[in-house]
Amino acid sequence: MLENPYVFKIQRYSIHDGPGIRTTLFFQGCPLSCHWCHNPESQKKSLQTDAEDMDRVAADLMEEIERDLIFYDESGGGVTFSGGEPLCQPKLLFKLLDLCRKKEIHTCLDTSGYTDVKILLKAAEKVDLILYDIKLIDETAHQEYTGESGCLVLDNLKQLSNQRANIRLRFPLIPQMTDTDENIGRIMVFLKENTIYRDIHILPLHKAGEAKYNFLNMKNHMEDIQPPSKERVLNVKEQFESRGFGVAIGG
Repeated sequence: MLENPYVFKIQRYSIHDGPGIRTTLFFQGCPLSCHWCHNPESQKKSLQTDAEDMDRVAADLMEEIERDLIFYDESGGGVTFSGGEPLCQPKLLFKLLDLCRKKEIHTCLDTSGYTDVKILLKAAEKVDLILYDIKLIDETAHQEYTGESGCLVLDNLKQLSNQRANIRLRFPLIPQMTDTDENIGRIMVFLKENTIYRDIHILPLHKAGEAKYNFLNMKNHMEDIQPPSKERVLNVKEQFESRGFGVAIGG
């Protein structure tokens, strides 16, 4: 693959980034710095290149994507744009979404929702499915644990709901941070009062990316925090279900 400042990793045969077997492209750059981020290498902003270089990058990435067409066709899969935050690179993202649509390749956008609403709504028109995290309702907690305000994320979710965008909502279950009964209760109230969405995927904390923090000389906020127990995950699942939400674990 052509070296470029936009995508830092391509992961094949993914089964947790949308339906079917998928190829996941991880975009460089993210405006958030979530304490539980398992791709901390993505947080550094990417460099910018000219339009000609971007066209070459898009063509090169499409070659990588099309290598797995047989798996998409057989499993109902496709390509997922993750990161980092793909919406930090809207020109490349839109170019790839358009190329994938021409090839009838199913697309997913994995986003934090922290972006300009015009960019987000344009992406929603081009993509087949949006994977959208809802983390924290309390503004102080959102700033503490992600580095930025949560108002934009929540406002953007309202806008997507107004447009009836196809979304898979996901809730990262992070002990001592997102995993409080108060936060969970407020998320359910927010969704019921402000959106059309009544299904949610619970994503329990995992420690897969922990070794990266030492390698990158970055502070690991999760060093002494363990994943939630199976009992706690089921308890949270039951809380959502008791309020009428469809719930899945993972994905």
